[in-house]
Amino acid sequence: MNKQHYDLIAIGGGSGGLAVAEQAAAQGKKVAIIEASRIGGTCVNNGCVPKKVMWYAANLAHAVDDAKDFGIAATRGNTDWNKLVKAREDYISNINDYWNGYVNDTGIEHIHGYARFVDAHTVDVNGQHYSAEHIVIATGGQPIIPPVKGADLGITSDGFFQMQQLPKRVAVIGGGYIGVELSGVLQALGSSVTLLAMEQRLLHRFDPMIANVLESEMQKQGIRVQTAFQVDALSRSAEGIVVHGTDDRVEQAFDTVIWAVGRRPNTDGLALENAGVTVMANGVIPVDTYENTDIDGIYAIGDITGKAALTPVAIAAGRKLAERLFAGKADSKVNYDNIPSVVFAHPPIATIGLSEDEARQQYADSVTVYRSEFTPMRHALSEHGSVTAMKLICAGDKERVVGIHIIGDIADEMLQGFAVAVTMGATKANFDSTMAIHPSSAEELVTLRVAATDVEPAISDVDAGNEWKRTA
Repeated sequence: MNKQHYDLIAIGGGSGGLAVAEQAAAQGKKVAIIEASRIGGTCVNNGCVPKKVMWYAANLAHAVDDAKDFGIAATRGNTDWNKLVKAREDYISNINDYWNGYVNDTGIEHIHGYARFVDAHTVDVNGQHYSAEHIVIATGGQPIIPPVKGADLGITSDGFFQMQQLPKRVAVIGGGYIGVELSGVLQALGSSVTLLAMEQRLLHRFDPMIANVLESEMQKQGIRVQTAFQVDALSRSAEGIVVHGTDDRVEQAFDTVIWAVGRRPNTDGLALENAGVTVMANGVIPVDTYENTDIDGIYAIGDITGKAALTPVAIAAGRKLAERLFAGKADSKVNYDNIPSVVFAHPPIATIGLSEDEARQQYADSVTVYRSEFTPMRHALSEHGSVTAMKLICAGDKERVVGIHIIGDIADEMLQGFAVAVTMGATKANFDSTMAIHPSSAEELVTLRVAATDVEPAISDVDAGNEWKRTA
């Protein structure tokens, strides 16, 4: 059998795979990407990008609802779901076309199919062998469907993007960022939504302030939120799909049930054992700080490493890995501290650094917390006014800013600049000495004066023993 040889093979044509392949090709290396689906990966096709389109649609729906309070004549009718979906898919297709052309123009070979390792330097795709000095695994993740009775009656986030019509009654199972985001979109566009969170609070890994404000805002929007709901089974009745809880609670009846209980690394079909690569029971491939696996010449980046599962992180990991391998930058690696992240909820959430509880565990009594809660001017005249809440967490005698947590209008756009400041080690004094932009929500972060005297309690993970969820 003829074997084609490359300097680098990227398994997976998503954000991480494209990034490492692009950088390697820019260094004049012979590069291939192995991808069975559309170029762009989850982010482009079933994640960040189409989700953000739907989020904007939901924001526009909210704006129409609020327009009359500002003296603007506007009345919302039914959502034209088909028009929205078609426009979204056309937009995604344009991105796919761009990446296909870009890969071709940069001389990267796109090998269509699924890769399986033959040995540490060789993979098989559709019966053809390909080898490389460096092989990067960047296969991303897939939604989890838990092993409960009737689970196949529900769909995943992938299924959400395949829906042909807007369901009237929806149950979203999972209080993480995917469940929160889909619930907000569906409710805004016209569905009646019940959100079933398995933990005691929504977004249980975030600072508690976020969860408290978010749950209140979602309920104001008409979303029915149920927490500490452990799903035992799904069943179908004459009225629709029924969700059964382990504590005999029953929620019914729904046209659509969406599983949003986490994602699992796409590593099962790679035959990693043939290369000797260690893989954990939950599918995660352990790597060191330079993205090396335990086998020389094999690397893993992105969601499959169990690190921050964010598109910019995967891109950064791919670029820095290629710089280290081919551009002579021996210490090129990602700094996984202070990674900003956003949840496109309604209202949006933005966070960086330590939660209050994490800061107190790390810095004990040297933590100072500043909080603010107000109605932003976007909702000053609105009957459906939404709250903005902020928390600034500082540590040490100089009050270095170690955490920022925001929920409210334009939080997603607000945080990027402040994230630069946190990364640079800014202190509360630096924030205080920065001139405020008035009137804006962002000015609150540079005008906070009174430290909070109460401690916001941490809420423990109540379901650490739930095996299928713990792997999410």
